[in-house]
Amino acid sequence: MPKPRRGGAKKTSDAMTFMNLTAGKWVSQAIAVAAELGIADLLKDGTKTAAQIARSANASKDGVYRLLRALGSVGLFAETGNRRFRLTPRGKLLRTDSPQALGAYARFVGHESTWRPWEELGHSVRTGEPAFDHVFAMPIFEYFAKMPEAAAVFDAAMTSISTWESKAVVAAYDFPGIGTLVDVAGGHGLMIMTILKTNRKMRGILFDLPHVTAGAATLLRSGGVADRCQIVSGDFFTSVPEGGDAYTMKHILHDWDDERAIQILRNCHSAMRRSGKVLIVDSVIPPGNAAHFGKLLDLEMLALTPRGRERTQAEFGDLLQRSGFKLKRVIPTETHLSVIEGVRA
Repeated sequence: MPKPRRGGAKKTSDAMTFMNLTAGKWVSQAIAVAAELGIADLLKDGTKTAAQIARSANASKDGVYRLLRALGSVGLFAETGNRRFRLTPRGKLLRTDSPQALGAYARFVGHESTWRPWEELGHSVRTGEPAFDHVFAMPIFEYFAKMPEAAAVFDAAMTSISTWESKAVVAAYDFPGIGTLVDVAGGHGLMIMTILKTNRKMRGILFDLPHVTAGAATLLRSGGVADRCQIVSGDFFTSVPEGGDAYTMKHILHDWDDERAIQILRNCHSAMRRSGKVLIVDSVIPPGNAAHFGKLLDLEMLALTPRGRERTQAEFGDLLQRSGFKLKRVIPTETHLSVIEGVRA
């Protein structure tokens, strides 16, 4: 039998792969710090030394070098010699002027509002109860209503990922026959703005809690859709705006248990026109052991939300059936999200 060739790529052992997996918290916190310091913006015009970056960021020269070296090992920056660094294509996602800017999401991942509950994930696994409530002595959305700084970090993170996700939704789904679209719990409005910019004859209604919609008007004006999008404040557990041809919800039902998700869907069912539909934009968990971001996001829901969860296609079908709808189709996007289309039964 021939001997193995020397000098080839070294195969990573299972033990080393395991060690890299356990270091995930180090990577996520390192990315959050890089986002907070604005390092990607400092590098947008070309390479700089760690010392130059440290001076601009008012940080330790040694600390910044070690941070960049570590993040270089996961492909966000690249060291070019003499402690000089440049941005990689992946690192450009941290730039605040990037079309797919994800730095605000990275900052949220490292923020205490999510970091501290993850320290208590074991509590959620053992009890089925949210670690967030265990840590902060209140549910997550009550906390954000009382803590404006944390709420601002969360809202910026949701707008950050929505930039990427909303474009993927519009590319995957053509919104046929919809004259008025209601975006339920649509945040600052980036999702509905993206849809309206692509569908020039459509009108929109952005619906969310008052302290959330307060930040929406500026964004809608900047997108040139303010004249076609009404902003309405309210609580989706009580009611949603009437008269929509379709009601969309992105990253909403996954925050809640089945009973409260059904309550939201039933309110949509009562408010929509007879030919109306719901468009649920969430992860659809695939069977088996296939890698899928939604399977990890599901743990975030376990730790943070009021018994929220990611769901399988069968579970979405059950929610829709119990709410007066039937599942028509599931349309994947290029992200981890799908559009789950339900029509009145």
